Amino acid sequence: MTFPVPNAGDPVIVQGITGRYGSLHAGLMLRYGTNVAAGVTPGKGGQLVEGVPVFDTAKEAVERTGAKASVLFVPAPALLPAAEEAVRAGIRLLVVITEHVPIRDTLKLISLCEESGAHAIGPNTPGIIIPSRRLRLGIMPAPSFLDGQVALFSRSGTLMYEVADTLSRNGLGQHVALGVGGDPVNCTTMKECLDWVAAVDEVRSVVLVGEIGGDAEERLAEHILATSFQKPIVAYIAGRSAPKEKHMGHAGAIIYGDYGTAESKIAALKRAGARVAMTTSEIPDLVSAAL
Repeated sequence: MTFPVPNAGDPVIVQGITGRYGSLHAGLMLRYGTNVAAGVTPGKGGQLVEGVPVFDTAKEAVERTGAKASVLFVPAPALLPAAEEAVRAGIRLLVVITEHVPIRDTLKLISLCEESGAHAIGPNTPGIIIPSRRLRLGIMPAPSFLDGQVALFSRSGTLMYEVADTLSRNGLGQHVALGVGGDPVNCTTMKECLDWVAAVDEVRSVVLVGEIGGDAEERLAEHILATSFQKPIVAYIAGRSAPKEKHMGHAGAIIYGDYGTAESKIAALKRAGARVAMTTSEIPDLVSAAL
């Protein structure tokens, strides 16, 4: 599969731009080089945020800018209607920063994307960054990321930043870094991420950051074997010391009995041929060895 990721300079809109976090990160995206061409907040049309015009509807914003991507900072109860409005307006990539989205709404968003041909990343994602395009769609700290040939995919936003910084300090830049989100159900899976970069020539290796809870990593390992993925993979699983049946932060990061343990994930990924780091500091050496 391919993601409809904007090219350098392509217009992007921000839904919820007048809120505290929407305005903050719209400004940071602009300063990174992302073309934030318009914002959307119902009832706030006509305002400017960081010099960006605000519209009442996504339809107006898309008509004025031609944007195909939107970053959403809207409250959880308003997320699904905002996403539906954006897709109807012609948006084809939704980056859903919003936390605490009900699983029912996430499932409806997945169906909406399947029906319309759109793609969504998240919810509860830090977003996506492509340093070579100066494209930052989300909340990640840009200085941690360096242009290069690694594809970094993570369930945890904070660990994505830490791993990117560790890679960058060791001269291993990233072609793309994407947070799939820490919820039990994600609109974009790591399997889809691997399918995307399998044919991307700029990507020479992949780093996967997983965590306890669920079976996403086990299913990913099966997918790697089934598709004979050719590029070297380095993985790290967070939460190896977490007690069973204790909530550790992300909604999806909880172990029930023997389900979702770090051990099962590590074993599955190793069977699929991935090199597994026991600490984040080991990742650069494993990537270098794989190359």
